Amino acid sequence: MNNALEGILVIELGTVLTAPLAGMMLADLGARVIKVEHPAGGDPFRRHAGKLYSPHFSSYNRNKESIQLDLQSEAGKADLLLLLAKADVLLENYRPGVMARLGLTPASLKEVNPRLVWCSITGFGTEGPYRDRPCYDAVALGLSGLAGLMLDADEPAMTGPTISDNVTGMYAAYGMLGALMQRERTGEGARVEINMLEASIAFSPEGFAQYTRLGVAPTPRTRVAISQSYAFPCADHCLLTVHLSSVEKFWLAFVAVLERPELLTDERFLTPELRTRNYALLNAEAANTFRSRERAQWCERLAQHDVPFAPVYTIAEVMDDPQVRQAQTFYEIEHPEHGKMTAVHRPVKIDGQRGPCTRAAPVLGEHSASIREQFKLS
Repeated sequence: MNNALEGILVIELGTVLTAPLAGMMLADLGARVIKVEHPAGGDPFRRHAGKLYSPHFSSYNRNKESIQLDLQSEAGKADLLLLLAKADVLLENYRPGVMARLGLTPASLKEVNPRLVWCSITGFGTEGPYRDRPCYDAVALGLSGLAGLMLDADEPAMTGPTISDNVTGMYAAYGMLGALMQRERTGEGARVEINMLEASIAFSPEGFAQYTRLGVAPTPRTRVAISQSYAFPCADHCLLTVHLSSVEKFWLAFVAVLERPELLTDERFLTPELRTRNYALLNAEAANTFRSRERAQWCERLAQHDVPFAPVYTIAEVMDDPQVRQAQTFYEIEHPEHGKMTAVHRPVKIDGQRGPCTRAAPVLGEHSASIREQFKLS
């Protein structure tokens, strides 16, 4: 297996999603990640399904070790400093001011370890009127404008996976990697700062470019109309998606699949610009046709005509898809207490290798004894 970060030690103080995802991404690249957890229950995500080992927790914390430290106590803070003296990266997602109240400041950490990379994840940054507010996924989605591009204003309902949390964790991971590369050149550590609001804004820059350059305030339909992206219900009530982009051959093939040649001469749809402008009308025309056959039949026809498409799968269907099976995206891993579980491989290969997927997420304090012995903690 490829261990790109072999020898790198990461101390993770993060909880819930942002820091744990960033830490797991480094662990998947071969870093040793020690997750510091409070003795009373550890990461709050552990408790989502009881027994301190929820699916939420286990999916974001593989390949890590767990130690219990009470950072409110002098002994706990002293032990943390011993860990940080040997670490390469400190990763935390506390609110601004929490680290300082623990006595952990840029100056004090530089004294302990001048080569330390300190990655700090917050909701809104360390300055500004929202600095001290709590922040979760829905909050960042709302403030960043992402929710405004996804919600139906008439019947608003938050749906789908966490986006802001995950995006922030990914940006944090690449920030830490950049700082580690810089350290190789300078020999000095760095402070990496990222917040959920800016990460979410950066994740979708095109809407802001449309607004500032063209004066167009995007709506939930703006991007899908430009990209000619559709979702259609079929006769069996299953859904599929089509993404035609601006490539003319895909439009021609799409019309051939529908067996609707009159669409090619319809004045409303003659050019990509007109199809964008009349997106809702074209969507309605095509939707009526897609209701005439079952999804499997449409998928076969779309594939034959080389149209970019996909069935809209349930989670169970994703795992059974032949492409996903061929890629071996999922793998099984054994935990000594919780048994066999399914995990998702990292999507990045280096020299054809996935990386070291060797350990399930730890139970609370699973490695406390061995870590204490190795680092001579109290």
